[in-house]
Amino acid sequence: MADAGSAQTSGKVVIRNIGLLLSGDIDNPVLSADTIVVNDGLITAVGSASDCDTDQADVVIDARKTCVAPGLIDSHVHPVFGDWTPRQGQLGWIDSTMNGGVTTMISAGEVHLPGRPKDIVGLKALAITAQRAFDNFRPGGVKVLAGAPVIEKGMTEQDFKELAEAGVSLLGEVGLGSVKAGEEAQKMVAWARKYGIQSTIHTGGPSIPGSGLIDKDVVLEADADVIGHINGGHTALPEAHVCELCEKSRRAIEIVHNGNERVAIAAAQTAMQLKCPHRVILGTDGPAGSGVQPLGILRMVALLSSIARIPAELVFCFATGNTARIRKLNCGLIEVGRAADFVFMDKAQHSAGRDLLDSVQLGDIPGVGMVMIDGIVRCGRSRNTPPATEIPVIVGATH
Repeated sequence: MADAGSAQTSGKVVIRNIGLLLSGDIDNPVLSADTIVVNDGLITAVGSASDCDTDQADVVIDARKTCVAPGLIDSHVHPVFGDWTPRQGQLGWIDSTMNGGVTTMISAGEVHLPGRPKDIVGLKALAITAQRAFDNFRPGGVKVLAGAPVIEKGMTEQDFKELAEAGVSLLGEVGLGSVKAGEEAQKMVAWARKYGIQSTIHTGGPSIPGSGLIDKDVVLEADADVIGHINGGHTALPEAHVCELCEKSRRAIEIVHNGNERVAIAAAQTAMQLKCPHRVILGTDGPAGSGVQPLGILRMVALLSSIARIPAELVFCFATGNTARIRKLNCGLIEVGRAADFVFMDKAQHSAGRDLLDSVQLGDIPGVGMVMIDGIVRCGRSRNTPPATEIPVIVGATH
């Protein structure tokens, strides 16, 4: 699998003839614009063609009236090394997920590594190695933020300081290791936060050997930055407890594919009722026992839009701008200065929907016609989604 790393530069890219532009911003999810200009991987202009400098482009893409949205962000994955997962003995899962519109992935812990070290020296070494490895290697161009240590008993504040100084910015799921009590977890989460390391807590019943039940009281006491898979990974807490977490915590509400779908719907609807939809983010929680889900984020968007009856343009924000803001990423939003990570979509051929958003509202996943990361086209027509009604084309340059 090709390593599409940072050595490539996009030059000037013009995307024109956009039919629907989704912003990723939940306060303004649809933009009135038909053109995006990119220079060296960053957005430099968004607007009408007449208002943008489209001359001297190295690449011109005709969107052919399809939808352009920020690249999707999977907030909860469990990578190991490279584009391989020993959990399912599968190669190429990251590149395959890119064909589902995902351009950024965030590790919730490299927990599936055979023989994963659980001593403090070993877990720190693994986290630093994973962070370095995925910083240097991007399967299919996907940005994988990895190096998320699973905290264990005996860790001190100095351990978190050393991890941060080495470049680690995430904690793996609190509760997958020996630290499971709310008071103990709260202390370590606070140390992590002090040094700029963001934390996620396991929520619900056990998933892998060594994990255990993390109930609502532990989640509230630990006060991690992200309530990880609030709908269970796989087994959810009682629906009433999940709704209580949404109400009593101010932290991010993460809903995942590999969880309880009924509780996923309840959590999303509760966030809407509490008027805090900006807290909702989406993940797959894969690879896992249920496999790898290359279309998992798109399936979550369709599920929450169609069954939870949340407008599709808002649910796309759960998977893009919400995550970018909570995770402090320079992507996920269509605005000047952000990374030029885009997914080009249209309604699937023969969908009953009138257009892309209506088709998603009816429960159909869209067809992906192109994926761009840092202004560089990483794939054309997706090999995994249903065929899109229309697909964008590269039409040349304007030199």
